[in-house]
This record gives sequence, C-alpha cells and structure tokens, in this order.
Amino acid sequence: QVQLVESGGCLVQPGGSLRLSCAASGTIFSLYTMGWYRQAPGKQRESVAVIHSGGTITYADSVKGRFTVSRDNAKNTVSLQMNSLKPEDTAVYYCNARYITAYWGQGTQVTVSS
Repeated sequence: QVQLVESGGCLVQPGGSLRLSCAASGTIFSLYTMGWYRQAPGKQRESVAVIHSGGTITYADSVKGRFTVSRDNAKNTVSLQMNSLKPEDTAVYYCNARYITAYWGQGTQVTVSS
C-alpha cells in the first residue's frame, strides 16, 4: 500500500508562485511514475506534469514554461514549482503514483485570486 500526502496549497495572487510537495511512503519510490493532476470545479481531472522513473518529464500545454516538476528519490518526494500563476490554475491538485497500480493523495487546494 502506498500513501501519498500533498502539502503547499494555499491562496495566492495572480502572477505569484507556489511550491507543492508530495511525500510518499510504503513503496520503492524510485520505481514509480509520479504525477501531478488537478481538478477544477465542474471539470474533469487533468494531468499537469508527469515525471517517470527514468526522469522523462511531460507537461500539459497550459503549464509549460511556468511549472516545473522534480523528484527526490532519496527523500521519496515529488514537487511542483508553479510560477506565474493564473486564476485558471485554481483547482485541487493531486499527487499520483503509478507502477502497475495507481495511487492518489487526498489533494491540496490551490486558489489563484486577487
């Protein structure tokens, strides 16, 4: 069983920055593909950034150039640095771990508003 705990979500003004973190336990972290997803009210959950066990990274077009995902296999953590935040980035952000089976964290709220 894999446990994922996200942190770092809060209210931020447009143009601001925020860093989300996800701590994983109960698994061999380095084997897992880790991802950040988000779900805005009334919308489907969407992929934001994915970092594979080998280091390959993919981003949603809407966040390219603004968001950066990274992982620390020694600390079993994955982070999402979000810069130049926009109101449309407002959503609950979820951490995902995938290796044969997928696991989800409980989510952390990010609100971008003045």
